[in-house]
Order: sequence, then C-alpha cells, then structure tokens
Amino acid sequence: MIKLDPSVTEPTTHRTAPSIGEAFQVWLKIGLLSFGGPAGQIALMHRMVVEERHWIDENRFLHALNYCMLLPGPEAQQLATYIGWLMHRILGGLIAGILFVLPGALVMLALSIAYALYAEIPVVAAAFVGVKAAVLIVVVEAVLRIGKRALATPPMYLIALAAFVAIFLFAVPFPAIVAGAALIGFIGGLVKPDQFIVIKGQDVNAAGQASVIDGMAARGELDHTAPSGKRSIFLLVLFGILWAGPVVALFSILGKGNVFAEEAAFFSKLAVVTFGGAYAVLAYMAQQAVEVFGWLTGAEMLDGLGLAETTPGPLIMVTQFVGFLGAYRHAVGIDPILAGVLGSILTVWVTFVPCFLWIFLGAPYIERLRDNRSISAALSGITAAVVGVILNLAFWFGLRVVFAKVGSADFGILSLPVPDTASLNVVALLLTIGAAIAMFRFHQGVLRTLAYCGGAALILHFVL
Repeated sequence: MIKLDPSVTEPTTHRTAPSIGEAFQVWLKIGLLSFGGPAGQIALMHRMVVEERHWIDENRFLHALNYCMLLPGPEAQQLATYIGWLMHRILGGLIAGILFVLPGALVMLALSIAYALYAEIPVVAAAFVGVKAAVLIVVVEAVLRIGKRALATPPMYLIALAAFVAIFLFAVPFPAIVAGAALIGFIGGLVKPDQFIVIKGQDVNAAGQASVIDGMAARGELDHTAPSGKRSIFLLVLFGILWAGPVVALFSILGKGNVFAEEAAFFSKLAVVTFGGAYAVLAYMAQQAVEVFGWLTGAEMLDGLGLAETTPGPLIMVTQFVGFLGAYRHAVGIDPILAGVLGSILTVWVTFVPCFLWIFLGAPYIERLRDNRSISAALSGITAAVVGVILNLAFWFGLRVVFAKVGSADFGILSLPVPDTASLNVVALLLTIGAAIAMFRFHQGVLRTLAYCGGAALILHFVL
C-alpha cells in the first residue's frame, strides 16, 4: 500500500499554523545555524520553512524577500520577521526576528571581550593577518555573486560603474547613491522595462503547493495583513519611542561628545542607510568609525568583519564589535569592559529596532503588491549600485590588508588612495592569494577558508 505524503494531499483549508512554541523552536534552530552570510541564511530558511514544513509557498517567500531587499538592514533577519508576522502576528515576528539575532549577538559579545583583552598578544595578532586575507576574498566573492544576478543588462553595468566611481573617487554619500540608483531604476522601468527590471516580481497567479499560510488565508485568518492607518500610526509612535528614546535620553543626560550618545546617534543613522546588507555599508561605517570618531583602526575593522563571519546571524553584527571597542576605549568613569558591554547592547538595540518597524509597518501594504513593476525596477537599480559599492569596499579593504600604510592624494573634489609600497606585507599578500585559490578553485566555504588562513598565518608566524 502506498502511503501518500499528507503535506501534499492535505486540503489547503486544513493547513493549520504551528503553535507559538513550535515556531519558537524552529526560529531558534535557524538562529543557531544561520552561518554563511545572507545567501546561506536565506537558503537555510527556505529549506526549513518552504520545503520541509510548507509554512509559506515559494511565490510569497520570494515576494517577501524582494521587499526585504529594498529595505535598509539585514534582509535575512527581516525575512524571518516577515514570515513570523504572517503566521503569528507581531508576537510571531518579534520571536522570529529576535531569535535570528540573539545567538550571534551573544557570541559576538564574547568574541569582542576576548579581542579587547588578548588581541595585542603576538600570536593572536598573527592569526588575524590570515583572517583579514580571507575576509578580503569573501568580499570579492560577494561582488561576483551579487553581480551575476544584478548585472544582466547594459544599463545595470552602467549603474554599477557609476556607483563605484561616485563613492571611490568622489566620496558621494551612500544614501545618495542608493536614492539615485532607485530613481534611475524606477524611471528606466517605465521607459524600457526589459532593460531595467532585472529583479523580477512574482506572479500571483502562479500555481504553488498549498502552504500553512494558504490555509490561513482560505479560512480568513490573515486579517492582520490588511493595511490599517490607525495601526500604522500606533507602530510609528511606539517604535519611534523605542528607537529614538534612548538616543534623545543619552544626549540629554550625557551631552554631545559622549561616546554612548555618539554611538546611539551614529548607528541609528546607519540603520536607515544599510541598503544592500553589511558589505555595502561597511566602507561608509569604516570611514566614520575610523577616521571621524577614532573608535578603532582600519585593520581592527577587518578583524571585526572576520569575527562576524564566524558567528551565526546577520553580518551587520560587525556593528556590535565597533560599538564595543568604541565604548571600551572612550567611556570615562566606568570599567572598560562594562562600558564595552553597554556600548555593544546599545548598538544592537538601535540597529535592529528599526528592522522590526520596517516589517510591521510596511508588510501589510506589500502584501497587496505581489507583482509591482515599479518596485521591481527600483530594486534592480539599487542592487546594481550595491555591486559598485561593494567593489569599492573590496578595494578599500584590499589596500589595507596588503599594505601597512595607505595615504591619499587629493585633486580638488577627487581623492585617491595611495599605498606606501615600502609597507607591503608579503605574508598577507600570499595568504590573500591562498584564500582566493581555496574559495574560487576548490570551492571552500567561508568558515573553512577563515580557518585555513588563520592556521597558515600562525604557522608562518612561528617559522619566519
């Protein structure tokens, strides 16, 4: 007798949502296993909630992902929040989003403390030479991976090139690049949609396997997805207080110039410009954190990215590392480790509170726009620009990995980085080449490449 899979034969209207407890366990598992950056995290989520549990169908999953890619912040964490919200309203969204971040935040906090206490030890410093080399190749791989998807037409190549030139030569602010790319994509989509709509919207009429959310919709259990003006105003006020409240309080109590107030304001600003994920915004964050605030060095920024690559959760958790070191070194009248912990918690709070706002506020309206061509065109323009911005990041990191000293030459409004050739780090150059061979020739993952390069750097430290 052939036993049919009940997940396939069960009528759509009979599909019930998992309990909060069941969902909690699944989201915790995803949070603990979400290594590999956004691509790996989204693939893991797809397997667990689309393929294995049929919580959401393919079309709705991709439609939600397209929206999350338009938002500032980590798209994988926001996608988890979106799916949790669909099934269990705001409580479900909070559970999914928080559990996606919490394991990585705890690990990153422990690593930040260890780094602050032991990074000056020669052996540890030597290992981080290899970590930096691997991270550089990870960024290069991100350029190629995103470029394959985004640069499908000549206009997309031109947008990517313009974005690279704008930020590399003219230091155009990242938000301005994103806004310009979105506008170009939007207008281009109206004029020549075949050239500008690269990131496609989803066909709402496409047949798909019945899912839990399909069953909820058939039974009328998705009333919370209907747009509501009153609810939108309530969410704006509530999350505005949760987000802006600490910033205003810190400035009022501690005053301008205090490291906690500066971190609250800076990372709040960063939370609204992190289009394209962590790689796209790192150059801007590095410039401000290193050159303006002096919280850490460029080399330490690379170390922080390496640590973030080894932890579960969004790569944007590197901001937590920056917030920790900034408070650890600049807080006055408080134990440095305690100051670092408080700076770390503050950074995570102002970074992720707006992520929940974008979903809870915008998702009901996005549910009504399953195949909006204008959104798809704007998304295509932004994604193409992100390729150029990440390419700039690869150059910025690459120079600082291979050369100990990097100056600049100014020509009016142009500013070019100029490395000191005498400061060439041959070991770092060799490790970078090795990392490239490991990832591109032998297709090794991020964690293995980091381990190989860190181990090789230690061996060279003791041999040379």
